[in-house]
Amino acid sequence: MNSNQCSFCGRKRNEVKMLVSGNNGFICENCIEQAHVIVKDSMTKNGFSPADKIEDLKKPKEIKKFLDQYVIGQDQAKKQLSIAVYNHYKRLLHAKNENKEVEIEKSNIIMIGETGTGKTLLAKTIAKELNVPFCIVDATILTEAGYVGEDVESILSRLLMVADYDVEKAEKGIVFIDEIDKIARKSDNPSITRDVSGEGVQQGLLKLLEGSIVNVPPQGGRKHPDQKYIQVDTKNILFIAGGAFDGIKEIIERRLNKQAIGFSSEKLNKAEEEDYILSQINAIDLRKFGLIPELLGRFPIVTYLDRLTKETMIRIMKEPKNSIVNQFVELFKMDGVKLKFTDQSIEKIVEETMEKGLGARGLRGTTEKVLEDYMFDIAARKEIVLSDDNIKL
Repeated sequence: MNSNQCSFCGRKRNEVKMLVSGNNGFICENCIEQAHVIVKDSMTKNGFSPADKIEDLKKPKEIKKFLDQYVIGQDQAKKQLSIAVYNHYKRLLHAKNENKEVEIEKSNIIMIGETGTGKTLLAKTIAKELNVPFCIVDATILTEAGYVGEDVESILSRLLMVADYDVEKAEKGIVFIDEIDKIARKSDNPSITRDVSGEGVQQGLLKLLEGSIVNVPPQGGRKHPDQKYIQVDTKNILFIAGGAFDGIKEIIERRLNKQAIGFSSEKLNKAEEEDYILSQINAIDLRKFGLIPELLGRFPIVTYLDRLTKETMIRIMKEPKNSIVNQFVELFKMDGVKLKFTDQSIEKIVEETMEKGLGARGLRGTTEKVLEDYMFDIAARKEIVLSDDNIKL
């Protein structure tokens, strides 16, 4: 190793401004600059860049096929989400066409479903498949401008962070707003006073969803006068919203004149009936729930997620690539322990979780509880077979 010359280009110390030392060599500022250009070009090619022509776009069926590997059931939601994402890509391609006479508007999507049915999982999974910046934000942290909390513009701060502060990339991104139902207004009447984290936030979101140039604080949080802002055009950002909308079923029943008391014995069973009621959801019900009409107009696609049946929960335990069974088998394998779940043990875990009413999210907690003693005394045995007899709940 020669400390008087660059190990890459061979320039002598007196020919360059600086030589930076490493473990086994030296590099000059010229080589550092060239390396930076190469890295930047490489990231542009491999980073967030949608396809250049429509033939290269993944079709809705292909997107849904990918989702099927990780999310069990919810075919209707997966279908609508795949179409929305595919159309988003097509809009980006169409926007490049300078001679276009027709401007295609975006179709933001709102997903409704009980806790643990897979809304956030769908969003996270589709993020793996996409080639545009994607971020998940929580609506519960947002407050009306002027109050403690975060402004609605902080949503775009997260997107900018994901896109490495490249505004052009961020302007083609997708944002998933979780817990959208938590910003519903408190009564059916328009608020004449300030509704700090309800109607005020919904009104703040309007310009973001529609498409406008927004001043975004780079680090998120509150705005203040001396701060430098980044301008982001939200015209091509797709917004997906999700929420549990607890109590929406009763609102739909009232509209359909199908009060729970009036169900007759000839009707379908209760689970199928609840699915049918949810499938009838529309913007009228969401307005009754507390979302303002202006906001609903900016979410043209309304989709719902089915309640999880026992059979679906059993499939969730076993089938996805990163299923709970696979995760714990892998965890025990690291200690050289072979873990096996019998069908009876999986069924028992599912039944216990369904009693708690936590949805698929609760499966992990129940499984942790079942395996608690085995994990505590991990070195005691080389093989564990979980059956109906040795499960303690």
